[in-house]
Amino acid sequence: MLTVALASLRTRWTALVGTFVALALGVGLIAAMGLGLASTLDAPDRAPRRFAASPVVVTGDDTLTVRVRRGPSTAEVGRRLAHPHPVDIELLRELRRLGPVTRDDGGDAVRARHAPDAVGVDAPAAEVRRVVGDRALVLTGDDRRRADPATERDAEALLSANVLLGTAGGLTAFVSVFVVASTFAFAVALRRREFGLLRTAGATPGQLRRLLLTEAAVVGVVASATGCVLGRLGAPLLVGVLVDEGMAPSWFTVRPAAWPLHAAFWSGLAVAFAGAWAASRRAGRTGPAEALREADADTGVLPPVRRLLGLVLLAGAAFLMAKSLVGDPSALLKRKTYITRPMVLITAVALLAPLLVRPLARLVRLPGATGMLVTANVSAALRRTAAVAAPVLITVALAGSVAGAAMTVSAAKAAEARERTGADLVVTGEELRVRPVPGATLSASAPTAVHVREEGSALITSEARAVDDAKALARVARLPVVAGDPGDLDDGSIVVNEEWEQHTVGSVVRVWLGDGRPASLRIVAVLALGTGNNGAYVTRANAPAAAVDRIDVRLAPGADRDRVAERLRATGGTVRTTEQWLAATYPRTSPQTRTGLAVILGIALVYTLIALANTMVMAGSVRSSELTALRLAGATRPRVLAVVAGETLFAVGLGALLGLAVTAVHLAGLAAALASVSAPVVVSVQWALMGGAAGVCALVAVGAAVLPRAVRRHSRRAG
Repeated sequence: MLTVALASLRTRWTALVGTFVALALGVGLIAAMGLGLASTLDAPDRAPRRFAASPVVVTGDDTLTVRVRRGPSTAEVGRRLAHPHPVDIELLRELRRLGPVTRDDGGDAVRARHAPDAVGVDAPAAEVRRVVGDRALVLTGDDRRRADPATERDAEALLSANVLLGTAGGLTAFVSVFVVASTFAFAVALRRREFGLLRTAGATPGQLRRLLLTEAAVVGVVASATGCVLGRLGAPLLVGVLVDEGMAPSWFTVRPAAWPLHAAFWSGLAVAFAGAWAASRRAGRTGPAEALREADADTGVLPPVRRLLGLVLLAGAAFLMAKSLVGDPSALLKRKTYITRPMVLITAVALLAPLLVRPLARLVRLPGATGMLVTANVSAALRRTAAVAAPVLITVALAGSVAGAAMTVSAAKAAEARERTGADLVVTGEELRVRPVPGATLSASAPTAVHVREEGSALITSEARAVDDAKALARVARLPVVAGDPGDLDDGSIVVNEEWEQHTVGSVVRVWLGDGRPASLRIVAVLALGTGNNGAYVTRANAPAAAVDRIDVRLAPGADRDRVAERLRATGGTVRTTEQWLAATYPRTSPQTRTGLAVILGIALVYTLIALANTMVMAGSVRSSELTALRLAGATRPRVLAVVAGETLFAVGLGALLGLAVTAVHLAGLAAALASVSAPVVVSVQWALMGGAAGVCALVAVGAAVLPRAVRRHSRRAG
């Protein structure tokens, strides 16, 4: 069987070039992303930098530990405090008796007057622990890096890189399976007469299946090995892009690891087998008489199993969306959800696409004899039409769904922020100095956090703002109040949103504040959930360590804006109009989002172009008799080219139309989710991006379909 398979590959290598390239590229991308992913999981421990010369570092407690239920028992859960405890002055005096104490306040005179968050101590660790007790944390060795501010930032950056690489790797696997399966299926359809001859010569269905699987194994092994080499060479380039775009720390590099290469190789081989398996089953069921039939009209292109699978996936996509809208609409606004959910719908629509070809061909009335030939050929060659439409569907649907969802969520956040503020000016900065300004109402706030134990089994952290004056907040802000009055906020109360388990006005909720102190606060107002930015509100008494970083300013009638702005500069911050602040705080897309979208859509587009070129070359290789008959019937070469190009554009248009339908359903679900959480519904349809993707697909597909060499060969045969 191996000898027959190798002979077949030598004869038909041109038809499998596209499959080989797609598979090698997919394995290369999976290997590169796997190496990057492994490097984020096994990042080197950086040496302490802030107190590198001190053998011992004493830092305030920075973790809240709460006991929660875990099944029949309990367990302790830790959360990072928004305001870690400082090293108090009395403890500093005791530490100085042990040895030299090093403070690092960054040359900031304001910070130097406060108790430091950490100090370095040149003394034996045992003595330091004896003096400190449970009043602070004692760090030695590599643990001293916990006192470095960059440690947490680096961890967040590594998490962002991890999410991007994991998502892109999953998308690569999805698209590669899609493309390889479609290519194998079309190749099998084109080899019906070959299989018929083999069946006539005595080949059994099992032998045909083994022949195709052997071909897939050979292509898979060679392509996967090539892809692993490409991935190993490309991983440093990929990591370099992540570092340059700020999605990974500047010191992040690729670390040697074997498992990503193994995973990529065997994934590539599995993809090749998965793509060939369904095609081999269909080839094995082909009978000799059916295969040798001269009719070119496709029949049986949508077997019951494919139809059932498409309907099940379509129902599954509808169920998942409905479940999210009813149970947790905010989940649809998260990046992982709006990137992965369309894949189920795309697969379902692609499986059912052949059902739409003939009805659409009957609806589209193309003029003249050329138009009649185009619609007739499209209706007859369902497999070819579906094979061209499927990759276009992927690209257009991902461009519209993923990019459109990202832009929609960003636009909704910006619109929500615009609705929530009645300020004329906004001052931002670190540790702003709040002073009264004649002719203006100032609402100063500071970032903090509130922790709450819900259902006894989870410790939830909610972002919050600590305000100086609740009455000023009520006058300047336009909060989405569902119940209660935020103006009633005092030191013994809290404003929450509808996401909290307990959100009834007047009820008392037990929380842990940003510095870890427990408190029982009365709920005075409840806000709508929105896009996730409607956090809790407490007074500054419940967050004394929080530094003011924002002042919303509302001008009194007749007040001079320029004079007020000049006085506000004494706060030490940047004074901007509300529109300027919104544009800076809520851009259309962040650099990280743009990089992620470029990676995802770039992968889909490259695969689509490979699949289109390969499909059109394979189709052209078996259309010689058809095109020759057309020339003998009197058609000129331009008309033959017009027919071929028209068929191709029809198939590309079908794929674009289906991609647009997937996008419409996905964005409609997103709009419903925004409405459900009382957020502004601002749907951003990426017409230019979808149109550009469809246009590139059309150019490549038509170019591959009307290759000059093929046209000349057909012309010579016709003459």
